[in-house]
Amino acid sequence: MTVSPFDHPLLSGLLGDEEAARHFSVEADIDAMLAFERALAEAEAECGVIPREAEAAIVQALAAFRPDTAKLRAGVAGDGVVVPELARQIKAAVGAPHDAYVHFGATSQDVIDTSLVLRLRQAIDHIGLLLGENVVRLTGLELEFGERQFMAMTRMQPAIPITVTDRTTSWRAPLERHQQRLAEMSGRVLALQFGGAAGTLDRLGDRAAAVRTALAGKLGLADAPQWHSQRDALAEFAGWLSLVTGSLGKFGQDVALMALTGSDVKLSGGGGSSAMPHKQNPVKAETLVALARFNAVQLPGMHQALVHEQERSGAAWTLEWLILPQMVVATAAALRLAAELAAQIESLGH
Repeated sequence: MTVSPFDHPLLSGLLGDEEAARHFSVEADIDAMLAFERALAEAEAECGVIPREAEAAIVQALAAFRPDTAKLRAGVAGDGVVVPELARQIKAAVGAPHDAYVHFGATSQDVIDTSLVLRLRQAIDHIGLLLGENVVRLTGLELEFGERQFMAMTRMQPAIPITVTDRTTSWRAPLERHQQRLAEMSGRVLALQFGGAAGTLDRLGDRAAAVRTALAGKLGLADAPQWHSQRDALAEFAGWLSLVTGSLGKFGQDVALMALTGSDVKLSGGGGSSAMPHKQNPVKAETLVALARFNAVQLPGMHQALVHEQERSGAAWTLEWLILPQMVVATAAALRLAAELAAQIESLGH
């Protein structure tokens, strides 16, 4: 047992995905937060909110800036978020008189939520590639074995003969629908968060909308009204993650059941047993089932995180931090394992 199997030195070999996990590292988070602060200074200077000299000083300081992570850790323990201490360190690096324009008009949640979205964009690109790879591999199985037959099983009992394609369609078609869902949903998920102290951008006055539009453009995100306490897009994304792993879990469960006798499927590279050397355990198939159930269990927590008090919640927000990164990594791991499992299928049907 461990706190998080997704980055455990041993268990991550099965349950982890290094590329997805990389986007939730402290380095990736800090880089994304600094990108926000740099783009904010540039956007505000373009819109006449801060002096051009201040923009230049901030951009120059950020180019060489490396935060003191020990102080950041202590700041989180005291403030509940990293941004107050991070902003203090950036202001010290910029120096007077331009330090007054660092983080101008923004709030901690703007930085943290936009950092999350910037990193989710990269994770989604990775997951999208893995999803496409699975569709290709399953299509390949249909092309190779699709006309063969085996017995359909309904309610765990023999039914009538079907073709391999009849079953593999139930593995492939949901993944193609998930691709369509992701394309339709991405614009809602990958949106800038910028609302200032209470969501009104009060310090920017009549230039607020122009700054927000410029900031979104610089970061390559959708320009949207602030969503401090409106977490439905992230909950929708979490639901999509659970749909993906659920579909992959069905694939894994089918393969594991077919492997009971080995007559319907032939797999290469099964897992070994310490007590029974003759066994070839369907490890990847079993893990797909476990990851599907894991994400299904996490999803209600993301729905709980929809309940924010008034304009901002500390509790619901923190709950989201505990859940969403693990769901992303679990989904990437499931997609990786499913592609590997499909590649291990040497024969289907008769």
